[in-house]
Amino acid sequence: MTAIQRRRFATTHWSIVQAAVGKSPTAARAALEELCTIYWPPVYAFVRRCGHSQSDAEDLTQAFFCHLLDSEFLQTADRDRGRFRSFLLKSVSNFLHTDRRKRDAEKRGGQIQVLSFDFNAGEQDYQSEAVAAATPEQIFERRWALTLIQNASDLLRNEYAERNHLTLFNSLEAHMNQDASRVPYAELCTTLSMSEDAVKQAARRLKLRYREILRCEIASTVGSIDDIDAELRELMVVLSR
Repeated sequence: MTAIQRRRFATTHWSIVQAAVGKSPTAARAALEELCTIYWPPVYAFVRRCGHSQSDAEDLTQAFFCHLLDSEFLQTADRDRGRFRSFLLKSVSNFLHTDRRKRDAEKRGGQIQVLSFDFNAGEQDYQSEAVAAATPEQIFERRWALTLIQNASDLLRNEYAERNHLTLFNSLEAHMNQDASRVPYAELCTTLSMSEDAVKQAARRLKLRYREILRCEIASTVGSIDDIDAELRELMVVLSR
């Protein structure tokens, strides 16, 4: 792992959670809210697969993350117990088994903070993946993996956009994950005004940087650098099913 990656690892999701416990400093709270906006899709998919209607799943997902933002709730977070995804899955599972009467009362009283989630997109993703044989846990794991991959892709896209290389990224993005829709390198030469060898080299750099960013994203969800490879292998297995 490079020095840059090690500095990135110093600010993991666990460190953000732990910083938000207790007095909940403003910066730590804002960072935690950002985590909620990233990782709500697997939670929503899990709730839906547990048998809740779309509207109820939206309410429960909102309620869960509002409780996650509660410092008392975060006292249960222990990075030594495993990976952040495991903590989140166990937490939402426990949450669904608690008494809902208080939460419903709070919601009616307007005491629950509303977070900005695109539930329409979340429902479309759920419907496209909710095969009959999949358990709630399997749905959660797959959506978690896809969320990580999408986040890494978005971060890389932003890097290329900042360097005014967005056309290059858009042309080569399908090659990043060997998408079936990818255009052969030879056919991209005219669009990119590059030789075929140059296009191949650009694609190689794109793939290498993507893998680096993905590993960094995974690093922020585990408790130790040593867990990155194992977590990556597990996520690839999930996506291959």
